[in-house]
Amino acid sequence: MFEFITNNFDLTAEKIALIYKKRWQIELLFKQLKQNFPLKYFLGDNENAIVIQIWAAMLANLLITLVKSKVKRSWAFSNLVSIIRQQLMNYINIYLFLENPEKSWILVIKEDKHKYQNSLFPDI
Repeated sequence: MFEFITNNFDLTAEKIALIYKKRWQIELLFKQLKQNFPLKYFLGDNENAIVIQIWAAMLANLLITLVKSKVKRSWAFSNLVSIIRQQLMNYINIYLFLENPEKSWILVIKEDKHKYQNSLFPDI
């Protein structure tokens, strides 16, 4: 049982509980942003640059949330952020990779075997 305290007597108890639920979801979003997209240092020093960097972090958060919702395999959000950050400059099918990372890397290596023929490690 929960008790909510308010000074707004015009709203029903259900409405107050819904407002607290929405506020908690906002708090969870900010927690996720702070943990996965640290904004301790800003790339610019004016207000516009800071706003752009915050919006970029929020857009990245939204895109990763969409990817997470489409993948059947269960991933922690922070693990998805790390994987995407590492693979950002590689051309891979993100959905296939997240469903079965080992198999998708084997396929990539087989397709690009000729790229590794003059490598120091030809047995890849």
